[in-house]
This record gives sequence, C-alpha cells and structure tokens, in this order.
Amino acid sequence: MNEEKKMFLSKAFIPLLQKIPAGTQARWGKMNFQQMIEHFSHALKIATGAVQQPRILAGEKQQKAYEFMMSEKPFRENTVNPNLPETPLPPAHHTVQASINELQETLLDFFKTYEGQPGKRVMNPFFGELNYAEQVHLLHKHALHHLKQFGVEPVVKE
Repeated sequence: MNEEKKMFLSKAFIPLLQKIPAGTQARWGKMNFQQMIEHFSHALKIATGAVQQPRILAGEKQQKAYEFMMSEKPFRENTVNPNLPETPLPPAHHTVQASINELQETLLDFFKTYEGQPGKRVMNPFFGELNYAEQVHLLHKHALHHLKQFGVEPVVKE
C-alpha cells in the first residue's frame, strides 16, 4: 500500500477540488466540473461494492488493463468509459459544494468500508477484482486524471 496515495486521497484531494472555481472549463471531455465530482463519487461507490457495473473486460484484455492500471502511467485525455452515457447526466446536486460534500462523505465511506473489511475484494468492470491497496492506487490515478482535466497538476512523489 502506498501511504502517500492514501494520504493524498484522504487529505489533499478535496482541498484541491475546493480551490477550483465552479465554472472552470475542462481541458478535455464532456463533463463539467460538477459532473466530474459526482462521477468520482460514483467511482468510489464502485470501489466499495455499493454500486456494481457490468464487466467490460476479461481474460488477456483485462490483464493488460490491470497492468496499465497498476503502473504510474496516467490515463489518457478523453479516455472513454463505455459504462458512462454518451451525454453526461445533469448534476444530482444544486451546487458544486453540495457535490463536493457528497464526495467527501463517499471518500470517508470508502476508507471505513475497507478498514472494517481489510481482506475485501471488489469487482471493477475493467480491471477485475481489486483489494484495498489496488483500489487506492486506481482512485489516486483517477483523481490525478480529473484534477489535470480541470487545470490542477499536483506534484506527486512516486
């Protein structure tokens, strides 16, 4: 487990999001800032097993995807997720801050879920069954991808 990635998610991610002005335009992609925040909350719910999605990859393709996911290579801009609608859903909350509040609660829920079940493994539609350390690694990579999408590129130690 990379403790720095865990600390980034638990301590730095939300403050970085709160510094981004609500109307900031994405450098790429179709989601606006608030939609991205809610998308990340959804990803956390997948990581805890609270939300399940159909498996997209299996076999050799899944293994290659897993190897990429565990690397330090970033996600490409405009990476397509076939589990997402072509047109992003409208935000569920009335304000960006309400979406950030939900994200913060969902992050806490993620850590509590694995704290109470350290051996838990959850199926990811692209990367297979992931344990806590693998989920933290994936979520960290995902967080950096979306921060970069909205103009924030934190210095990350590897």
